Amino acid sequence: MTPRLRTVLLAGGGGGARLARGFYGLVSEANTLVLTNPGDDFEHLGLLVCPDTDSVLYAVADAIDAKRGWGRESESWSVLAEVERLGGASWFQLGDRDIALHLLRRVGLDAGQSLACVTADLAERLGIQALQIVPATEQRVRTILTTGEGDLDFQSYFVGRKCEPKVESLQFQGAAEATPAPDLLTFLKAGCDAVILGPSNPYLSLAPMLAISGIVEALGNAAPVMAVAPIVDGAAVKGPLAKLMTDRGLEPTALSWVDEMKTLYPGLIDLWVLDSRDQEAAEVLRLRGDRVLVCDTMMTDTTQKIALASQLIEEVKRFV
Repeated sequence: MTPRLRTVLLAGGGGGARLARGFYGLVSEANTLVLTNPGDDFEHLGLLVCPDTDSVLYAVADAIDAKRGWGRESESWSVLAEVERLGGASWFQLGDRDIALHLLRRVGLDAGQSLACVTADLAERLGIQALQIVPATEQRVRTILTTGEGDLDFQSYFVGRKCEPKVESLQFQGAAEATPAPDLLTFLKAGCDAVILGPSNPYLSLAPMLAISGIVEALGNAAPVMAVAPIVDGAAVKGPLAKLMTDRGLEPTALSWVDEMKTLYPGLIDLWVLDSRDQEAAEVLRLRGDRVLVCDTMMTDTTQKIALASQLIEEVKRFV
């Protein structure tokens, strides 16, 4: 029997969550550790909310609200309505089923469990097996956006201000002092065939993870690194990436994304994965000497999610 490949997937935002679901459909072929973004995590109503981690949990468990791309399917809002009626903070949309998960997270953390252990427990409760979902660090990392309106934490920018202020710069508070998740280091030490950067926002979803002290070196030294483009045919698949690139004076194109990733993480990425709609950009990259895989990356249903993961696995085999 051919041994399973060992892969690490960095999954932030909706794109990363969808690709995690794809890899979950191929656990017989690849032993995958999914690393999640801690930069969006925040305390709300006494609960620790971990939006990117929860999106991965819900997506892999087929429990995510497909229309919104976040939160639970078949959600109800009785608790939020009562919080609002009582004059509490209701600006952040937490549904009843979502709150149940956050309550169990709070119970585990208060009992002294690590965030990784609590996350593994939540995954098991959701019926997820044979896929490790691990927050990138046990320490607090907080995304701060400097805008014309001053410094905003991620949720204030994304939810409170709906991404309207122009972003001048980004900080990841606590990242320099944080250390990579122990489960990640253990996984890498046992051997890794590829690291995959999911089709996630490079500024808001990937950067908080890659800013953690020592994590770029750990990943880059462990295995070849692939990056899946979150830009398709001149538009962000989802979220504020196109606006953030424009704020930085960049065109929201696949080629600009590649150039920006090379600037942010020189020498880290060995293979660029572009959508079939960006064939011209792929040819430009090949003429530059870059290694490129072109395929359908949109993942509009479970079949396509698994298909993309399968193509990535086949490409990993060419590296091994």
